[in-house]
Amino acid sequence: MEDRWLSVEEICDYLGIKRDTVYKWINEKSMPAHRVGRLWKFKKEQVDAWVEAGGAAESNKKDSNK
Repeated sequence: MEDRWLSVEEICDYLGIKRDTVYKWINEKSMPAHRVGRLWKFKKEQVDAWVEAGGAAESNKKDSNK
């Protein structure tokens, strides 16, 4: 079983999203990512669990202010 760290490019391909979205999710939505030097690395299992828990879900800020 392969359990390796994925790069930003690989996680983009895996999730079908753009690079800018990954950085936005790291900063604004606490996407599970680990800094290795100046690079971001990801464990697929951690990202899967985060997505399944709703971490990447769109939030409606207008409704949360009511």
